[in-house]
Amino acid sequence: MSPRIPEEKIEDIRKSVDIVDVVSEYVQLKKQGRNLTGLCPFHGEKTPSFSVSSDKQLYHCFGCGAGGNVFSFIMETEGLSFVEAVGKMAKRVNISLPEAEEAGAAANERNESLKYWFEGHSLTAKFYNHILTSTDEGKEAREYLRKRGFTKDAIDTFQIGYAPNSWDLLTNFLEKRQLPLTEMAESGLLSVRDFDKKTYDRFRDRIMFPIWNKNGEIIAFGGRILKEGNPKYLNSPESSVFTKSDILYYFHKARQMMRKKGEAVLFEGYVDVISAWRAGIENGVATLGTALTDVHVKMLRRNVDKVILCYDADNAGQNATFKNAKVLEEAGLQVRVARLPEGYDPDDYIQKHGPEQFNQNVISQSMTLMAFKFQYLRRGKNLLDEGERMDYIHTVLKEISQLTRAVERDHYLRQLAEEFSLSLEALKQEQVQIFKVQKRKEKREYKSSSESYDFMKPQKKLKLAYENAERQLLAHMLQSESVAAQVQEKVGSAFNIDEHQAIAAYLYSFYSEGLNPDPSNFIERLEDESLKRISTELAMMTISDDLSERELDDYIKQINKYPKRLEIEQLKIARKQAEEAEEFGKAAAIGMEIIKMDQALKKI
Repeated sequence: MSPRIPEEKIEDIRKSVDIVDVVSEYVQLKKQGRNLTGLCPFHGEKTPSFSVSSDKQLYHCFGCGAGGNVFSFIMETEGLSFVEAVGKMAKRVNISLPEAEEAGAAANERNESLKYWFEGHSLTAKFYNHILTSTDEGKEAREYLRKRGFTKDAIDTFQIGYAPNSWDLLTNFLEKRQLPLTEMAESGLLSVRDFDKKTYDRFRDRIMFPIWNKNGEIIAFGGRILKEGNPKYLNSPESSVFTKSDILYYFHKARQMMRKKGEAVLFEGYVDVISAWRAGIENGVATLGTALTDVHVKMLRRNVDKVILCYDADNAGQNATFKNAKVLEEAGLQVRVARLPEGYDPDDYIQKHGPEQFNQNVISQSMTLMAFKFQYLRRGKNLLDEGERMDYIHTVLKEISQLTRAVERDHYLRQLAEEFSLSLEALKQEQVQIFKVQKRKEKREYKSSSESYDFMKPQKKLKLAYENAERQLLAHMLQSESVAAQVQEKVGSAFNIDEHQAIAAYLYSFYSEGLNPDPSNFIERLEDESLKRISTELAMMTISDDLSERELDDYIKQINKYPKRLEIEQLKIARKQAEEAEEFGKAAAIGMEIIKMDQALKKI
């Protein structure tokens, strides 16, 4: 059972943290009016619909409906419990929180094995690094790295090490430090023999590259064979703390420079990242032999506007560039492509031409995504052949049609016209036709998709007068105790929407405790996630500072009128049923009742 943190302590922590500072570490925010906006970290979007209010200390996404205060944001982004989120914020503002420490201690006790895993990986990294840098066993590996251009700075920064060709060196090292070998085997540091179930060193005769999680903890290793042998690269097996599809190599250190420059350089492997770092590229990261995943894209999108793809110049590398560029572009990121000469990967290029040339001629000279597509789509085509040439032009026109800016479309159409001596007007007409076909197709797909999945998407619809009136009243009640008191007197619990009725009841109770208007504090006290989401949306509404008596009365009238209108509609249905049954006397009586209710409704 989680320890209970006193309300006043939670309040102190919340008031000491600025939600804008916290959210800015995950989302790029830009000032827009009184609030700040950015791309929502909880769902994919190209147009910013995520809003953060410094005044109200709340966030809300108008696209997916996510919302809350700083604690709920941390819980959602990092998958923490409430107590853990409060504890994290308490540390941030140096507020002592014994309750969270107790919870952390309890969690550590439950996850004792994970503590061993982190400790084992940390010790192993230091052990292998020591062997590489300070022992005779590491001499050959040191020489190999030196020839590859690895400086002492690079080896120290990336904690590179060497695993000797031994079956039990690491096993004995970890055992002497009283780390349970079964846990070390489960974590992937060691392996287990089938015939006697004894542990032995998993990595042998390999240059060792530690792999960190986003918090900077070593959770795995990548090992490159020093001499001949297969596989050339060997990664730790996936585990409860290491999932390759969730990791970007060196992200924990590159993130600061990524945010500073507003761009990331994405490589295929960790050796490329290290080589590029030597060339002054400190915002480089890499996937670990997996396709680019949603997790990777979110990690990038939260920190940068632009990604430069720098993959190998071979077919596999170029295919990956084309595929991943599309994924990144769809996530709202600007994409550029760094082009390497045929047959080179980033590390090879740096070895031959040097770090400075790599920075100046490859990264700094990266091309636009459309320019890359021009080159990529013509690969393997004989453009002297009329059929293949027309096929290429049509394919490129489809890509140009997807560009949103007219200037860009015009630029690339002129380039195409000039290269193939074609009429610019003809190309423009063809491009417009392709665009119309694409739009019709998208419209059909959207219609089909929306018919099947409407329940998954928040519906944007005009709200009825009574619903809008209730929302406006609740929004004012969140900001004003006096408005809440007037509504309690004149409306009470007569809200027509169940969720609104519940929020009003909680607000009456909130103010009865003598608490001052504070949407963030109020929302924190709600346990129901649906009510939290609705309350956040209401709190983020733009409303006038003062609610006039006339406006208040108008809202109350709309709320009171709705049940009467509903009753009249039900009577109209009953009258129609009576008429269809030829019960004309009954139909006439119902009609008179409807007239009376209409007249009474006008007097409200």
